Amino acid sequence: MSQVFSEETHRNLLSRIPQCTGREVSDWLRAVDDGPSLFRFEEKVSWLRSEHNLAHGHAKAIIHEYDLRRAARKFR
Repeated sequence: MSQVFSEETHRNLLSRIPQCTGREVSDWLRAVDDGPSLFRFEEKVSWLRSEHNLAHGHAKAIIHEYDLRRAARKFR
């Protein structure tokens, strides 16, 4: 997992996702979880873009958030 944006930019993108997509971030995280088992970051981003017609920046922010939350679960 790589840092794709500054923390501030990441948070700003996440905050705009519901307004831009009509779905909450938690809905997108579930969609990624329920989606195909892709391993590479860019594969997941490409899947979100093609399957759900998301903007590149929003797709990257969703996958980055997904990876952050998944890593946090491993350390609990």
